[in-house]
Amino acid sequence: MSFDWEDKKKRKRLEPKEAKIKAADYCAYQERSQQQVRDKLYEYGLHQDEVEEVLADLIVEGFINEERFARAYAGGKFRIKGWGKRKIIQGLKQHKISDYCIKKGLEEIPLADYYSTLMKHAKKKYANLKGNSDYVIRGKLTQHLVMKGFEGGIISDAIDELIR
Repeated sequence: MSFDWEDKKKRKRLEPKEAKIKAADYCAYQERSQQQVRDKLYEYGLHQDEVEEVLADLIVEGFINEERFARAYAGGKFRIKGWGKRKIIQGLKQHKISDYCIKKGLEEIPLADYYSTLMKHAKKKYANLKGNSDYVIRGKLTQHLVMKGFEGGIISDAIDELIR
């Protein structure tokens, strides 16, 4: 008979008090969304009513704050990965963050920095593009910037500035 550590890990159920302590440590390490903590509590084997009770306690005690998470997420993804607002919004929605908190999170991105980051991505991609026509180059550049999460209007302004 083989012993599978994963099965052992799945079978161990924590008591709500233990789970709350572990979840508080999980939240103290870095900002977490309610959904991430909820998923972690379910991994600990808690039932729905226990999960919601522990979540409520963690919110009251300040371990979980959706607005703080949204600000940290948006600021980090923009500064570190250079993501555009559309990609950041999509990521926050996957964490089930409210529209209000998403709006607050996006306030972490200064407009001047946003445009300069877009231009940095555009220049880097433009230097590596090969194409016969201006049309092909514009298409490839637009596709790249859309995948980075930038909006259509600002992309066309940046490409016009770059190609001029």
